[in-house]
Amino acid sequence: MKNLVLLLLFFPFVCFAHDSEVPSKIKEVTVYLSGAQITRTASCQLKEGNNQVVFTGLSHKIDESSIQISGLNAVSILSISYDINYLDQNESNPEVKQWENEIKSLELKIALLNNTIAGLEEEQKVITTNRLVSTDNQALSLEKVKQISQYYRERITAIKNEIFTANLDINALKMEITALQKQLAEVNNAPEEQQGEIIIKFSAPIATSLDVTLSYLVQDAGWVPNYDIKSSGLNTPLNLAYKANVYQKTGQDWNNVKVVLSTGNPNYNIAKPRLESKYLNFVSSYQRRYSPAAKKKGYAFNPNVKKVVGTVTDNSGLPLPGVNVVIKGTSHGTSTDFDGNYSLDIPFGQELVFSYIGMHTQELPLYSSIMNISLEEDAAQLDEVVVTGYGGLSGSATGVRIRGANSFTTRQEQKLPPKPLYIIDGIPMSGFSEGDLDANEIQNIEILKGDNASVIYGSRGVHGVVVITTKKSHTKEGATKTEFVIKKPYSITSDGDITAIEINSFKMPASYEYFAAPVIDENVFLTASFKDWEQHQLLPGEANIYFEDAYAGKTTLDPYTTKKEMVLSLGMDNNITVSRQQDRNFKSKSFTGSNRILDRTYNLEIKNNKNISINLKVMDRIPKSQNKEIKVDDIITNNAEFDSKKGLLTWNLALSPKESKKEQFSFKVKYPRGRYISL
Repeated sequence: MKNLVLLLLFFPFVCFAHDSEVPSKIKEVTVYLSGAQITRTASCQLKEGNNQVVFTGLSHKIDESSIQISGLNAVSILSISYDINYLDQNESNPEVKQWENEIKSLELKIALLNNTIAGLEEEQKVITTNRLVSTDNQALSLEKVKQISQYYRERITAIKNEIFTANLDINALKMEITALQKQLAEVNNAPEEQQGEIIIKFSAPIATSLDVTLSYLVQDAGWVPNYDIKSSGLNTPLNLAYKANVYQKTGQDWNNVKVVLSTGNPNYNIAKPRLESKYLNFVSSYQRRYSPAAKKKGYAFNPNVKKVVGTVTDNSGLPLPGVNVVIKGTSHGTSTDFDGNYSLDIPFGQELVFSYIGMHTQELPLYSSIMNISLEEDAAQLDEVVVTGYGGLSGSATGVRIRGANSFTTRQEQKLPPKPLYIIDGIPMSGFSEGDLDANEIQNIEILKGDNASVIYGSRGVHGVVVITTKKSHTKEGATKTEFVIKKPYSITSDGDITAIEINSFKMPASYEYFAAPVIDENVFLTASFKDWEQHQLLPGEANIYFEDAYAGKTTLDPYTTKKEMVLSLGMDNNITVSRQQDRNFKSKSFTGSNRILDRTYNLEIKNNKNISINLKVMDRIPKSQNKEIKVDDIITNNAEFDSKKGLLTWNLALSPKESKKEQFSFKVKYPRGRYISL
């Protein structure tokens, strides 16, 4: 008998019955950016012939098509099925039985105390009765009376004290019972707990002991890259800690398991694209004429993101005001301000949609609390509509020009294009002027022209229609993947909380530089750049920056948008100032025939207020024309390096302690009178 007990202790996962339930143990978990693969082991005793085995205590979020069984040897599988078992909480919660036993134990103690009280009360009655009999039937001396009285007093007092103490104990025990009963009531009122079961029918040629490995994919699990980047000072290497924030809500805890982190992402559709010939024909003006190629998908949803901020720019780096930023599938969103910045609380959802007239709409998972986006031009949209936004100051107007509207006017009228019909929130607005509506109030603009406008709005839409909707609220290296095998086992509970796992740490040689772009932001930033980051298999994620043992802030590390080197901002330095001022040239607006000429001169003043010498890169820009009627010439860059293709100016300055420098550049812009541009 003793040997049998020992055998059962050493083999806790063995079953001997036909059509039996088999517990299993998690051996390893491979966590993907979205989802996880669970590997379990179990042992069971099969008889010759057909056997049905039920693997219990599994997640209720298993992808049934992903179930795999190995270690079969000569045993074959007849069928596999997956089912959900709904358990009462008192059935699945091991504490329920313990609480029920505690209540029974406490009730027994109360019963014993009540028995004690009953005995004491009977003793009190006997004493009282005996006292009366004694006094009625015999004459007692005074001394005897004193002795009897003292005995009665002491014993009655002791009895009452014992009864009082017993009642206190009973009240305390009743309070404990009440607390346990409340816990049981909560459990009984809780919803049923779901557990998954995999039912397998085996066919065994002979009776055998089978050790199987069971694996499957589960939902509601994943990991998010996260980084700690530290620098002890200038001219020191960066210490980069590569971490994973692992989460899971699969319904089953992962206790003390081996963890493998994979950069892969299982996908239901991994078929290669099929390219066919393209044939041109006329289509409806509303039909989309161009679809952008699918982008590389390496961004993973981060469940910790509760608020996201960022800047939206075009391909040249210019900020895009008025970009719609919406949580996919909802109306909850915001739009970018004049500088292209946005901020949005995330109460729900997993993806953001960025949309803007003339640009391809972009959808991205909420992978970081900082998401800076660059939108690409949509040539098809630009062929249809030209929308020019100008101003940016609070209360400024949004100017709208419709290509093709001038065909209804004379040459003289072409100097002052006719106004289109404005529809604001479904209401035609007569006498609407630019400036009547704050640009920050606009949610969406749609342009109609030609037949599309006249069919709906008749003669009022002959010069085009601008439909404006305002905001309703301000609100192991592999061929396709890399796996990080974690040496230390981890326990990860099924509550959605984050478990931080460090993948590795690296020391990266870095070069430091101060940087300023006063046309966008007059603050001066300290940056660190490093190369050869590709070898570490970095993924897009948030990074906490520490400089000189102090927390500098948070940024986003995005290797998918980085080219030769990665540049990180280590924070702002208020001891270096850069200012940018336009010359007060009141003759800057002049006219030559039918053209207007704008003369722009900008002065930069830089000062190093630090007690050490620094190297500072300052950048500015000269606008580039996208229209042959707009000419930019007479460019004077003085000491700046000039990239004529991009229109970017760069000054690489070496500043001594307390040194100041001044720089200047200028240009002229010529364009037709009666037209508008944004500088």
